[in-house]
Amino acid sequence: MSNKPKIYQTTKRVVDVLLSFSGLVATAPVLAMLALAVRLDSSGPAFFSQERVGRNGRSFKILKLRTMRDGSKGSILTRRDDPRITKTGKMLRRFKLDELPQLWNVLKGDMSLVGPRPETRAFVERYPDSYAEILSFRPGITNPAALALIDEEALLAQVDEVERFYAEAVLPIKLELYREYLQRAGLIYDFSLVLKTMKTIVIRPIRAENSLELEADILSRWQRIKGKE
Repeated sequence: MSNKPKIYQTTKRVVDVLLSFSGLVATAPVLAMLALAVRLDSSGPAFFSQERVGRNGRSFKILKLRTMRDGSKGSILTRRDDPRITKTGKMLRRFKLDELPQLWNVLKGDMSLVGPRPETRAFVERYPDSYAEILSFRPGITNPAALALIDEEALLAQVDEVERFYAEAVLPIKLELYREYLQRAGLIYDFSLVLKTMKTIVIRPIRAENSLELEADILSRWQRIKGKE
């Protein structure tokens, strides 16, 4: 974030701390009930953590409510029809409630409310040049890419080679949107993205026309990739 004014960086962090702390306090009863629902639905811990790559390439553990059966193996990516997802997990994913614990990551400084979505190291290492700039920012819970691909699990369900499809057709589009965000990043823009995210989650499963167009473009890109084989 070295190309952004110091006042923006400082103010953004202060806002992150204040809102994440307030959010954790306000949603504590909800989180407790959701955690109980997770435990009652299937055996295993209520929370799930996974290693992601954060600012300046530093690894951290991203925190979520568990939505899959404990000990499930398989792809690190999740399709809408994934049999590993529990009944409670489907509801949590539908409204993005499984990501509420990430407010703790924001409070700790691992993440921001708004910023490029943190990826696993395997995907980051596929695009080192692009991530060189992106990782100068603190990763976030929401961003333009997350809004544009709000129903990513449904998109992944349309292909067989899920991880390759994500790496070669989806992630490059996300990286373009992340770079656009880095250019526009500012307090007013960040706040508008938070509000838009809340609105988008509430009105789902209705997807905006531009989201459907983007998904079509990604699938077309995938067909071109497959056609070259």
